[in-house]
Amino acid sequence: MPRSAPIITNFTAGELSPRLEGRVDLQKYANGCKTLENMIVQKHGPASRRGGFYFSSEVKDSTKKTRVLPFEFSVSQAYMIEFGDQYVRFYKNYGRIESGPFAEIFSTEFNVGAAYEVATPYLEDELFEIVITQSADILYIAHPNHEPRTLSRLGDTNWTLAEIDFLDGPYDSINATDTTLGLSATSGSVTVTASAVTGINTDTGFQTTDIGRSIRFEDAANNWTWLYITARADTTHVTATIKGPNASATTAQTGWRLGAFSTTTGFPSVVTFFEQRLVFAATTNRPQSMFFSVSADYTNHAPTDAGGDVLDDSGFVYTIATDQVNTIRWMRAGKVLSVGTAGGEFIVSQGDNNSPISPTNTRVVRQTTFGSAAVTPPQVGNSVLFLQRAGRKVREYVYQFETDAYTAPDLAILAEHITESGVIEMAYQQEPDSIVWMARTDGTLLGMTYERAQDVIGWHRHAVGGTNAKVESVAVIPNPTGTADDLWAVIQRTINGVSVRYVEFMTQGLTEGQTNTTNATFVDSMLTYTGGAVSSVFGLSHLEGQVVTVLANGAAHPDRTVSSGSITLNGNYEVVHVGLPYTSTLQTMRIEAGAKDGTAQGKKKRVSRITYRLFKTLGLKHGPSSDRLDIVPFRSSADEMDAAPELFTGDKEVEFPRNWDKDAFIVLVQDQPLPFTALAIMPELNTTKV
Repeated sequence: MPRSAPIITNFTAGELSPRLEGRVDLQKYANGCKTLENMIVQKHGPASRRGGFYFSSEVKDSTKKTRVLPFEFSVSQAYMIEFGDQYVRFYKNYGRIESGPFAEIFSTEFNVGAAYEVATPYLEDELFEIVITQSADILYIAHPNHEPRTLSRLGDTNWTLAEIDFLDGPYDSINATDTTLGLSATSGSVTVTASAVTGINTDTGFQTTDIGRSIRFEDAANNWTWLYITARADTTHVTATIKGPNASATTAQTGWRLGAFSTTTGFPSVVTFFEQRLVFAATTNRPQSMFFSVSADYTNHAPTDAGGDVLDDSGFVYTIATDQVNTIRWMRAGKVLSVGTAGGEFIVSQGDNNSPISPTNTRVVRQTTFGSAAVTPPQVGNSVLFLQRAGRKVREYVYQFETDAYTAPDLAILAEHITESGVIEMAYQQEPDSIVWMARTDGTLLGMTYERAQDVIGWHRHAVGGTNAKVESVAVIPNPTGTADDLWAVIQRTINGVSVRYVEFMTQGLTEGQTNTTNATFVDSMLTYTGGAVSSVFGLSHLEGQVVTVLANGAAHPDRTVSSGSITLNGNYEVVHVGLPYTSTLQTMRIEAGAKDGTAQGKKKRVSRITYRLFKTLGLKHGPSSDRLDIVPFRSSADEMDAAPELFTGDKEVEFPRNWDKDAFIVLVQDQPLPFTALAIMPELNTTKV
């Protein structure tokens, strides 16, 4: 009977597709898992239990979908914004910003004041169509149904939302018909008279939806002025206010152009910054057009100076010319401007690399033809990780020196099952591990550990604790100390028979330097009590009626049911973590090892003993399947019963629950509120001939 001792040294391939269960020849097979749930692939190779989610606040209206978006002034000044149905709320230092006393999220008293909020026009069904970009204290917001806006921070409880007051544009093309426009005066409020409807709104003339739209007018002296429409009389007459230089004459002229943004034409869907220009893109009427501001003057889109000369820093419009009309879905700025459309991916760069981008120095080149979903992609280093049009494939849009072009390999090709239902949102966490987080349409949280330089692309799934729990939105901001990034989420749960939505953030679970479990945070929708010894914990109304898991002074405590917002403990404790339980599972692929006549696949095998190389771990179960698990012992008679046990690091050699089968799966389960990190797995394997 052949005996072998294979070793699994890392888990960098993450969870692999069921279609790969026969691919023992694949290099990634040895480093992959059949199941990796509520576990994180670390860039060094280990697989670690994820930290729990901390409760911050219930959203304003739990009956409606809500989204979180980041506001990052700097690494040390970051906010999370709750976008709901016609409002925004704000979070800082883990607590919701209140109009009254500030929230203290790490005590049993929280959200004691009224939430500070700002009214918005964005309805529930529009929230996931919002696209943002930021410059210092100003967040620029694009949505196809609404005038572009800015959200400006003046203080923690002083935010303003305002429509962008565009200066001189952007505009559609110059009139090419015989239709003239004439002004009733050279300044102030004037009547604009068109000689015909031809050339105006597809030959329908002025519409009531043109109110607020800009007009650029070239007078008889060939000078340009610009106006805003304030009222509409009929298809050939509108009232407008001259905002630019006064006209030198009112004579009717064919030199005019209409604004590109309006209720008539639609508003831009995408926004970003590139080379000191604010760039909008994709209106209803012009889905393939990008609208570049004047250089370093973000609200000014003047295409020429007053005399009609095009300058290097003038605003301009560039329309991607392709054989199909495919809407621009995203833009990401780096050395070049990467652009994703429904039909392909492009780069926008300078025609002359020695000069900045300008109206006469712009080059757009198609790179790939996969097509993009309308989900803002994260930028990771020099790569843009975008979602393909169907919403299931994550592609790495990156420049290849060898071909002098951009390619877009499929990062989910070895785990295509994991995104099967589609992805609705993505966010990038740079520290402590490089992870792209995604909210799946069915509410599952996905993570992809991505460290291209080390060839680490490891997928993992996360089922958050609680009844009918679904992750609906994800975003990342730096933590208050700037030492790591925090994943925030909107999580829908059923609590006490009622559907609720909570804003929560994921903890690290176990921070650097921790040697025991006193401050281990491995439960969801969690709150922590810290202070003098107590026998009960209050302030848990958000978990009313739920069976909760408790970690008291570092030791797992019997579960409790929350009643009247509190639980009673079986002793007095100074540090208590309370939340919803979740289970972490690591299941290996079928072990491949040498047999007498070749592969061990398809032959009966038995794992007799096994050595786990662990890091800061306590409380673990193992076995050949999830329904046959034994406890891995950690405590000894020398451990103090009333003290938090020391975390175990090293090799743990144990008997394996014996079972002859053809699979030889190894399943590791952590269902206690305790840490678990697997560094390596070393089984002793017996294999039969058949």
